[in-house]
Amino acid sequence: MRKIVMPGDLIAKNPRAAGYGTYVEKGKVYAKFLGLLDKTDTSVRVIPLKGRYIPSSGDVVIGIVREVTANGWIVDVYSPYQAFLPVLEYPENAMRNKKVNELLDIGDAIIGKVLSIDPKMKVTLTMKDKVCKPVRVGRIVAINPARVPRVIGKKGSMIKMLKSELGIQIVVGQNGLIWINGDRRKVSIAEEAIYIIEEEAHTEGLTDRITEFIKKKKGELENAET
Repeated sequence: MRKIVMPGDLIAKNPRAAGYGTYVEKGKVYAKFLGLLDKTDTSVRVIPLKGRYIPSSGDVVIGIVREVTANGWIVDVYSPYQAFLPVLEYPENAMRNKKVNELLDIGDAIIGKVLSIDPKMKVTLTMKDKVCKPVRVGRIVAINPARVPRVIGKKGSMIKMLKSELGIQIVVGQNGLIWINGDRRKVSIAEEAIYIIEEEAHTEGLTDRITEFIKKKKGELENAET
């Protein structure tokens, strides 16, 4: 079982090993928050046990437009802090002289990126990135944002496996919202797998179990088609 660590606990002496959920002080690595210690020969990270999403610059997020203004959109990114997407941060090639509410309207979903955060925690988003776009198709599922690192996996291993095994598109928002698109039945398998990952994030051998789960579900699909 992984060890539970508290904020400020010393977890490594090699600053090069510092990973997610850690910070370095005087050449040593400490836990940033309460969570499970995940330590290998070359890296150390902390998997948070709980908590709401706190934005960081560069985060990919999925949000819902809650308000349209003259110069942009107020977007709910499921955080204690509101986010704002300025019109100037919407892809220029998609604007074509449209009005603000013709580009995005209340209730529309987007994949965006955190551009900046001011000292008062005013969050500014951008959509000028290849991963960013309005979400018009597919499905959005929500998990505890503390489980996002486990859904992604080490070096993206879990999410790569889900994509390759099911042949679908997946974008994971750091705020706990995940966009899945592709064959409806395979999207449903991915959704179920993601909820299992969320529930069992603290357990060992999870990637192998999820791989087996997906192969079993794919086999059931193939049998149903014959």
